[in-house]
Amino acid sequence: MAAPYMVTRGVVLRQTETKEADKILTLLTADRGKIPVIARGVRRRSCKYAASAQPLAYSEWTLYQKGDWYYANEASSIEQFSGLQSDLSRLSLGFYFAELTETVAAAGEALPELVSHLLNGLYVLDKLKKPETLAKAAFEFRILCLAGYEPLADSCAFCGCADPEQPLLDVVQGVVRCRDCGVGESGHSLPLCPASLAALRHILYGDPKRLYSFTLEGTALKRLSAAAEGFAAAQLEGRFRTLEFYKSLQV
Repeated sequence: MAAPYMVTRGVVLRQTETKEADKILTLLTADRGKIPVIARGVRRRSCKYAASAQPLAYSEWTLYQKGDWYYANEASSIEQFSGLQSDLSRLSLGFYFAELTETVAAAGEALPELVSHLLNGLYVLDKLKKPETLAKAAFEFRILCLAGYEPLADSCAFCGCADPEQPLLDVVQGVVRCRDCGVGESGHSLPLCPASLAALRHILYGDPKRLYSFTLEGTALKRLSAAAEGFAAAQLEGRFRTLEFYKSLQV
């Protein structure tokens, strides 16, 4: 008996070319989480859904399952984020968003918030043209929250002060502290300032629909960005190839 078909929507997080004309895709779906999909013949010019198999493409897929693998039958593009193709810096940042998402995404469980967060991040890069540093920091902090690594930033973790003096983010413990508090108990800490701390609180505790609706410049933005990147590295304990490539473009 032929395997029943299923229809799902998903974002291509990663692709690997295999055999003569096939691809193995890592697809992020709202209903099944992260799944491996074999797209046979998708590299041939005659394939009608080749565009849907490109990295970062968001499409509706018709699949069937054999064991642990899914096989593509057809797909229809919903959003290609085509504006990123003409901007290597933003495109590489989009790939970093995808790699970070793949790292925290689980297989076999519904992940609608994670899909929404990735799509919003790509939309911000593609359509809204928000400053890359701001978009990157907001995306990093928020995806860590969704993955269960939300830092505590409402007050100093040691003295309880709502407005920490010369605030720091301990990226290992995931807490904000005053510069002189908990010195002997803290891990690696990175400096913030009142403006960057306010932005962090907006990212963590604000309406997700308004995640990117803040402004930050200069030293405050640099501090927020360094804290976000340091927090992601400390909590996920990994290096990201796409991040290294993105940073090489900024030199």
